Amino acid sequence: MAELETGLVAVSGVIRQKQPEYHVLRLKAVAGDLSASQLACIAVVAEQYGSGFVHLSTRQGVEIHNVHRDHIDDARVALQAAGVEMGASGTRVRVIVACPGEATCKWGAFDTRKIAIELDKRFFNQEAPSKFKMAVTGCANNCTKANENDIGIKGAIEPEWVSSSCCDCGLCLKFCPAKAIERKESGSNGTRVYDYSIDREGCINCNICTQLCPGEAWVIGRQGYTFFIGGTMGKIPRFATVLKKLVESEEELYDLTRKALTCFRNNGRKKERFGHMIDRIGIEKVREEILGTS
Repeated sequence: MAELETGLVAVSGVIRQKQPEYHVLRLKAVAGDLSASQLACIAVVAEQYGSGFVHLSTRQGVEIHNVHRDHIDDARVALQAAGVEMGASGTRVRVIVACPGEATCKWGAFDTRKIAIELDKRFFNQEAPSKFKMAVTGCANNCTKANENDIGIKGAIEPEWVSSSCCDCGLCLKFCPAKAIERKESGSNGTRVYDYSIDREGCINCNICTQLCPGEAWVIGRQGYTFFIGGTMGKIPRFATVLKKLVESEEELYDLTRKALTCFRNNGRKKERFGHMIDRIGIEKVREEILGTS
């Protein structure tokens, strides 16, 4: 489907269907959130100007299909009155998706909605060589599939072991999904000394050990975000590359996002996805442009 063009100006979020004269209205729902009153308005617009149905997209979006060209402006005015904005389409930064995060999920490591809203304010609908998607996920459960997006942000913690709180139950060895925790024992003459350590490279920065340790011997040392670049599904899938394993400030997140988008604009070819550009020019060049180091 292609964007509708009014004169020479493309209307973002209005997409031609295969049926002549009919279009899809793609609506904006940052982090998948819409109020009950907004949903009620969308239902009315779908009944009045569409076919009485809405489509829920894989990226937390709402689409109204089968809107006749003559009714597009009226439908948009009705939606805007309820605070419902149009989404993005074409070669632009799309709506940011996010899981509920710490607001309602016990595993959520941060306020995902806050990050998604700020990313939306700074980058939504900006031009790019190709479509550009971002996802924010609160923990290593990765519900919004951060590594399948052009930019993915995932909650990350760096655990530390407190020996004085450890009861040596060994549950962390069983719980750790990456098998990154190791127990070593030493001592003689009836004196036993044990020590737990973690492989920082193997650790996936989830919060399972800190959440499930019965003695609270595993605690959060550092906390932040893992920053991914270059993920895409579609015809040629590519899992994202970890650009930085632990980003500790929100502002650095936004700065890395800006630099990644600039790198894409500087090097990307028309309709080429960010990840495919990375493979073409090499991750070393991309790291150097974004991080200032190879």
